[in-house]
Amino acid sequence: MYVRDAKNREEVWLLDHIESMGLDDTAFRSRDYVVAINEVSGEKAGFGRIRVHKTGDESSDGERPSEVCELTSIGVLEGWRGQGVGAHVIERLLEYAGDEGFDTVYSLTGESAYLAQFGFRRIDAERLPEPLRERLSEKRERTDPDAVPLEIDIDRFRMSDRLREAFKRASERREEESTDETAEDFGIDPNTATYKYDTGR
Repeated sequence: MYVRDAKNREEVWLLDHIESMGLDDTAFRSRDYVVAINEVSGEKAGFGRIRVHKTGDESSDGERPSEVCELTSIGVLEGWRGQGVGAHVIERLLEYAGDEGFDTVYSLTGESAYLAQFGFRRIDAERLPEPLRERLSEKRERTDPDAVPLEIDIDRFRMSDRLREAFKRASERREEESTDETAEDFGIDPNTATYKYDTGR
């Protein structure tokens, strides 16, 4: 398994899964996303994005608007859950946020217990930068009524060895599951099938 940048041609796939999972598609741009991929089959296992918001204030250098970074729209396909896919998507996104100069990343989600295992901590809504206070209200109305504000200092991100190992083994496990097919999987009754082709002659 590995995580890479989403490609433009994956836009429809992303939108389909964002909708089916009830995630937030506000200001959608496929280039903001990363995708977790099974390197053996090429199957997509999960995705997520970071979204940058301008605060309207000047940054510390006084030359550009200040910005804040939000982690959002993390999704893992059903057959891949519990195998460290979401953890590795989050790790890659936080790396990107760090590369863009952010020390802190925020998230507005009802899945606070999931993010807490990586070092995210809940904060009061009043501590959110202004654009994210508005986002929190909007998100509660549109997609996630239980959303609460969280933040993480990027250098405090931690992932358990269990999730790292699960992610390494995910492709192998999936391969084993896909090769354990029986005749019944294809609607064939092994007691009556002759396995001969009917040529119509």
